[in-house]
Amino acid sequence: MKQLPIGISTFQEIRKNNYVYIDKTRHVANLATRGKYYFLSRPRRFGKSLLIDTLKQAFLGRKELFSGLYLENVWDWSKQYPVIHFSFGGSSALSGSVTLLDTIWQTLKNSSVEYQVELCGNLSYGQAFQQLIRDIVTKHKQPLVILVDEYDKPILDNLTNQPQAIEMREMLKDLYSIIKENDAYLKFVLLTGVSKFSKVSLFSGLNILEDLSLKSDYADICGYTQSELEREFAEHLKDGGVDKSALKLWYNGYNFAGKEAQKVYNPFDILLFFSNDYQYRNYWFETATPTFLVRLIEQNHYFIPELDGLLIADNSLSNFDIEEIPLITLLFQTGYLTIKEVTTIGTQYAYILGYPNLEVKASLNGALAEIASSSLIKNRTLGKLSQIFNSANFADLKLMLSSHFASIPHDWYRNNDIANYEGFYASIVYSLVCALGYEVIAEDVTNHGKIDLTVKMEDKIIILEFKLSKYGSATEAIKQIKERNYAEKYLSEASEIYLLGISFDSDKRNIEDVQVEEV
Repeated sequence: MKQLPIGISTFQEIRKNNYVYIDKTRHVANLATRGKYYFLSRPRRFGKSLLIDTLKQAFLGRKELFSGLYLENVWDWSKQYPVIHFSFGGSSALSGSVTLLDTIWQTLKNSSVEYQVELCGNLSYGQAFQQLIRDIVTKHKQPLVILVDEYDKPILDNLTNQPQAIEMREMLKDLYSIIKENDAYLKFVLLTGVSKFSKVSLFSGLNILEDLSLKSDYADICGYTQSELEREFAEHLKDGGVDKSALKLWYNGYNFAGKEAQKVYNPFDILLFFSNDYQYRNYWFETATPTFLVRLIEQNHYFIPELDGLLIADNSLSNFDIEEIPLITLLFQTGYLTIKEVTTIGTQYAYILGYPNLEVKASLNGALAEIASSSLIKNRTLGKLSQIFNSANFADLKLMLSSHFASIPHDWYRNNDIANYEGFYASIVYSLVCALGYEVIAEDVTNHGKIDLTVKMEDKIIILEFKLSKYGSATEAIKQIKERNYAEKYLSEASEIYLLGISFDSDKRNIEDVQVEEV
């Protein structure tokens, strides 16, 4: 059985030490023959570094590493090209511009030694980069390949410190502008990262990049498709007796083109799942809790249920800038939302976004649930809510929810009137239920109207309707569910269906009443 390449992003090590490798080299061949300047955005831990190193080894002419792969018989191995490889994945936000400058200079110096050219003294890093490009090409008689891994990490690490983030952006902008100025010396250029900054802010000097991020031809350039998973990890799947449906529900669903067949798994999740005795855990999410995103949602008092099924225009999805960061764009680019469907707004391309899978939906909503409480209170609340839903004993639900809403800090209500909106209370309840990992449908459409919230469990379905007490009671919420016959949609799906009406008192900022009936 082949080893699992956990944490390994070096192509040579994977190929020489019997690690599982998903052959993506058809994409390498296409990129090299179809164009010259590329950009690719993918969430963290998605295999971008391995892709970069695969390209590097191909251009260096390391044919022996590609034995048995697609590229072996379609690449011109008679030519070797010099490669300058920047990697900003290890740049520390704590040291700021000093660390970034050190990283840039170290890469330039290492490349000068590798290709036996001398860097002139008293040059800026931009001037040194330009001299290095031209001297290497002149000496080795071949155009140069430039690969940049995690091009945006120094900026993203500093998003909560805007002045420092801007300083990092300007430093990188100066570096990348050198690339366009040296077109005649270059064979191939690829930049990868998590986010796509606007061309005006970061790429004004490099506006010739072809963005592969949402192109159908490259939707699976990183990540594992279902067929790749079943073929390359067949032994692991068989040995574990893995339920493929459960695995797909937990970890599949990332989509960068809108086509069902091109959905992919995050490699990090799959490798950790196999290596941890087939336990379903939040492997990817736990590597970096999205504190900055949670703060943005908190500051904007965003209606959390709208994150699933969100309609957004194509031009709103592709880029952002430090001074103005659209929340939804950032959620998509960082992997917390993905494309569910391609559609249009008028004549323009648009996308319907949603959570990629159960891991992300439950984990992100668990983090959002802490907005309104401490971690201790959230965990206690979730434990009690799980008991109530599993036992269908709703007698303590009002007390439990009342306690949770009472823990919401007063600052949440200052300088705004969110307490007067039903959506605020629905968002809190929604995040709590999603954090339990159940299938939750907000604004669930029926032929009689929209259910505020539907919770689908293995043995039961719970239909929730919310009311502000000044507009209606919990009893009237139940009445509305019954009059509009919302339960009819699920009569064939579950033997137990519960109708749950919850009313909120905007003056007390808490639960007014809870009513429940079983169908």
